[in-house]
Amino acid sequence: MGKKIKKEVEPPPKDVFDTLSIESKKAATVVLMLNSPEEEVLAKACDAIYKFASKGDENKVTLLNLGAVEPLFKLISHEDPIVRKNATMAFGIMASNSDVKKLLRELDVTNSLIARLVPEEDVIIHEFASLCLARMAVEYTSKVQIFEQGGLEPLIRLLSSPDPDVKKNSVECIYHLVQEFNDLHVEALAVVANCLEDVDTMQLIQQTGGLKKLLSFAETSAIPDIQKNAAKAISKAAYDSENRKILHEQEVEKCLINLLGTDNDGLKTAVSQAISAMCENLASKDAFGIQGIPQLVQLLSSDNEEVKEAAAMALANLTTANPSNASSVAEAEGIEPLINVLSAKRDGAVANAAIVLTNMATQEPLRLSIQSHSIMNAIVEPLQSTNSQVQSKAVLTVAAFGCDADARTELRNAGGLEPLVKLLHSRNEEVRRNACWAAMVCASDELTAVELCRLGALDILEEINLSMGRRNHFSERALDKLLDNNLSQKYSQMGYLSFSNIITDSFYDYGQVKPGVKLLSLEELSTQELNDRRAVILVNIKPPEVAVTVEEKLQDLVYGRAINLSPSSSFRKSSKEKTSTVVSPVDEKQESSGRPSSLSKGSTREKGSRKGKGKKEEEKPKEEEEFQIAPKIQEEVTLEKLPWLPPFDFILLDYINDASKTILPLATTKEQVVALAQFVAGNMGGPIEKDKLHDFSWELHISEIKFEQKCNVIPIGKIKKGTFYHRALLFKVIADRIGIGCTLVRGEYTRAWNEVKLVDDSPQGITGLLLPPQVYVVDLMYQPGCLMKQGSAEADHYKLI
Repeated sequence: MGKKIKKEVEPPPKDVFDTLSIESKKAATVVLMLNSPEEEVLAKACDAIYKFASKGDENKVTLLNLGAVEPLFKLISHEDPIVRKNATMAFGIMASNSDVKKLLRELDVTNSLIARLVPEEDVIIHEFASLCLARMAVEYTSKVQIFEQGGLEPLIRLLSSPDPDVKKNSVECIYHLVQEFNDLHVEALAVVANCLEDVDTMQLIQQTGGLKKLLSFAETSAIPDIQKNAAKAISKAAYDSENRKILHEQEVEKCLINLLGTDNDGLKTAVSQAISAMCENLASKDAFGIQGIPQLVQLLSSDNEEVKEAAAMALANLTTANPSNASSVAEAEGIEPLINVLSAKRDGAVANAAIVLTNMATQEPLRLSIQSHSIMNAIVEPLQSTNSQVQSKAVLTVAAFGCDADARTELRNAGGLEPLVKLLHSRNEEVRRNACWAAMVCASDELTAVELCRLGALDILEEINLSMGRRNHFSERALDKLLDNNLSQKYSQMGYLSFSNIITDSFYDYGQVKPGVKLLSLEELSTQELNDRRAVILVNIKPPEVAVTVEEKLQDLVYGRAINLSPSSSFRKSSKEKTSTVVSPVDEKQESSGRPSSLSKGSTREKGSRKGKGKKEEEKPKEEEEFQIAPKIQEEVTLEKLPWLPPFDFILLDYINDASKTILPLATTKEQVVALAQFVAGNMGGPIEKDKLHDFSWELHISEIKFEQKCNVIPIGKIKKGTFYHRALLFKVIADRIGIGCTLVRGEYTRAWNEVKLVDDSPQGITGLLLPPQVYVVDLMYQPGCLMKQGSAEADHYKLI
């Protein structure tokens, strides 16, 4: 076993006392203890002085007379944290006495107190050091000391302290620092701006009268930077709803409106931003309207881009959900400046101007007034912006104004549809949704819908609607609207036209197209070389208004036909003018080609020669003059490029007129349907026996028409041997014109059929019973006029066999 070692404990030094508890009931004794070298004694002495001073002002005077202030001042910087904390508490509580404060100024204690505000110190030290500074800051000299020794920065930092007393003392100190001390106002107001963000602090400042002084000071100060910081303080405070109520009660609106009239751009910007923030309060929004809006409108024309942006933002907030303010903008002649801002350099200005115009568009008179300033031309540039906020607001503007046909035409002619379609691709959800909304509105007419489809909107919307993440209500509605106003595309792609899809002029059946395949325009199809594809069937009874040819115009000018001209002094003047003559086609061949009839050269010359035989010799030079000036006339005549127009279908027009006279007067819808079916079949080859359908040589007939027309597009009226899809189309066309509701459905191969809704007769013996309508398929081929109930074997057989 190891040897045990015995340790000897050394006795304590002979010159060291054991722990000694000292108690004293005399203040003088405790003050003497403040000079002790022992930390425990110091801590207890400071704590005792704090409690003694807390009991009243007389005790503070007693401690002052006993000389407690000087040693306490030294102890607030002691290395021991407990001593430092207790000394700061005692120091802070004594500073409420005016005689004590006088001595504190003489001792220059502010630097040591400011040093106690660092984040590493205990929150109790923060509380009483800031309390002492707040009490000293009442005096001018102390304000200077606190400011020069860097007191503002730590006081601002303490505004975020979790302790409410620390916040209160810091705010109070900062508030005292700004009282009519001009050198501090600019900096102090920046501090106040932070203070006002806190609701409790705002209430405290209001209760002490500080808020009213701040507003008054902002209006009366001659220093723009001071006014600017005051406006920024209001702006920051106004982001809280409770603060907005307090500011409104103090009539902050009057102050801000007055500040708008200054000449300083920085101040105008800050005030406009403050107005924007206050607009969240409905009462404030109304208060700004009458006097503030005219001044803000003037700022839209400022050379300073920041001012322009801030003014636009204020107007955007003022007019949102406020028709009265929107009207005030128009009354202040703000429409033209707003449209000019759409081409501003700052994205914020452009976006906010678009918002104001959109807000104004909710009122029809204002919308029409804005449209007269070419809003759709102006919005094209913002649509091409790379900024998502500008894009989003620009497409909303398009949606707001696109409800008007003239506006859609303007947008289309200005090239605005292409950037709109591109924005459907946006990865930004808000931009994409708003672009779908705008596309839905713009697709309200056939011309715009067709152009949107040509630009690829249909494919993009179909792709969006296949995605659960990107699909939205507007994308679905936009797709429906696009197809409903481009029935040629819809029928080719979807193979279905509903009861509400009314076929109009220039509709054409191209046949089924695969998804993603762009449907060529009617003009493009008409100018293609003859091919062996199925013919494109055209519906058009709109009379063409076309200009006469150059040759005909020259003939009319030379011989004075139609326009009653003769070779005279007025002749040359008239020949220079652009004129056009509406010519009605006179025969089937001319109407199918879409070209007007014209007199041949032979007939013209024959007329001239007959006229010449009866003339006297002296009249011949004049006649020769007519022919001599003809080449000159041709040089002077300028004709605009004639637009392509679809051929006019006289036969279809006759069909519709006949149906209106003979079918429309029938008593019931069922009778009308049956009669129309028989009418269509009768004009397209009559009934066909099922087992002889293959002998019905409709393909050859169609090919002959194409060859005769020298075109792949043929008018439906030309077809005298029509199969299922020809007859179904003609039935739908006439039914739509005379008011019979029906669908058009494409089946496989050459199949197509119509569905109608009819109400069956009441069961025998029952009268007055209202039955729901039933859907029937109309037979146009085998037994024209036979109605087959949807879903029946007979109807299914008709669709397939």
